[in-house]
Amino acid sequence: MRLTRYFLPVLKENPAEAQIVSHRYMLRAGMIKQQAAGIYSWLPLGFKVLKRIEQIVHEEQIRAGHIPLLMPTLQPADLWRESGRYDDYGQEMLRIKDRHDRDMLYGPTNEEMITDIFRSHVSSYKELPLTLYHIQWKFRDEVRPRFGVMRGREFLMKDGYNFDVDREAALHAYNRHMVSYLRTYERMGLTAIPMRAASGPIGGDNTHEFLVLASTGESEVFYDDAVTGLKLGNREVDYDDRAQVKAICDEFTTLYARTDETHDEALFDAVPEARRKVGRGIEVGQIFYFGTKYSESMGATVVTADGSRVPVEMGSHGIGVSRLLGAIIEASHDDKGIIWPEGVTPFHAGIVNLKQGDAATDAACEAIYAALKAKGLDPLYDDRDERAGAKFATMDLIGLPWRVTVGPRGLANGKVELTSRRTGISEEMTAETAVDRIAQIYEGV
Repeated sequence: MRLTRYFLPVLKENPAEAQIVSHRYMLRAGMIKQQAAGIYSWLPLGFKVLKRIEQIVHEEQIRAGHIPLLMPTLQPADLWRESGRYDDYGQEMLRIKDRHDRDMLYGPTNEEMITDIFRSHVSSYKELPLTLYHIQWKFRDEVRPRFGVMRGREFLMKDGYNFDVDREAALHAYNRHMVSYLRTYERMGLTAIPMRAASGPIGGDNTHEFLVLASTGESEVFYDDAVTGLKLGNREVDYDDRAQVKAICDEFTTLYARTDETHDEALFDAVPEARRKVGRGIEVGQIFYFGTKYSESMGATVVTADGSRVPVEMGSHGIGVSRLLGAIIEASHDDKGIIWPEGVTPFHAGIVNLKQGDAATDAACEAIYAALKAKGLDPLYDDRDERAGAKFATMDLIGLPWRVTVGPRGLANGKVELTSRRTGISEEMTAETAVDRIAQIYEGV
């Protein structure tokens, strides 16, 4: 994409309403625009990152054997009355009536609707296990929406639901989700720690939140510092192997890590003092096992091998897709702007032309732009007639991981400059080498 043809409404000044880094940089980088309290339009740069995050979530869910579908944003209130949650959920639920005076709601989550889908089409244990998920917009009427997309009223979420014939199979689904989430967050360049948490209005006894450590996090967290060094890496995972999946979950949950809601002072004191840490975290996902809470009240049953009919065992599993943008920025930025990890960057590299209009410089930039695109990459070419300082400032603000700088002085020696946004280190090399280097970096992403 050429910057002269792109819509990137960058702001030079910090917006007064932005209290945290992610909100400030998302507004300044032209990623979002507030339309109402806690409700945002996603402008092209923000939308590109949102779609990259969404794609990673889809890929890892499908890898784990989960099946995508799409449920509507509006739900009939009668389903929620069946489960008993319609009156219990509270004022966060946006309740509305349609033109026929029927009670409707803008879905904050989808346990009832997915249970209705299941009971309409599945009747035998032979059709289990089954996990269905979707990525859809949700609405929760926060009393004090703030911090941009971190605590908005409208948000994009992946929510998945497992259906199993017995508790053991359902707990395997729980573990399978934990491992798939660990891989999802690592691909986004995040260290998201699974922490024992409270279930809230979803219900159930088994639940973990995934939290990214950040000073602006809404949750106080207590953890063994050794947990921050755990990585799933590139290990092969057979999601049907219950023992392997459980072993990975044990590896990531045995060390102490809890939110303030479930903190146990005695257990925490048993952690070696040097590794005992207290901080704040941003919740980016949560998994729940709640057994038959919904299947019993809504009649979602299957016939078992012995001919008896039992309510299915269920769990739900969510990732805050839009919230992840804020979390990534909170975890990866400096005083110049965002620093995108390669896995979620809106453009793979930026090209800065130091002398727009100079024939040789223009030609070199065009050649690099074409070569990167030929390798399947998506570069952003700053072809504006602007001074170099303004171009560098824009690139630093929007946070592309790699920048290729092209100018007459370097070209006289057959060189361009490749700069890492994260380290700030620049190297001179030929244009061909720079293109190959960038392509190699993204081969494993």
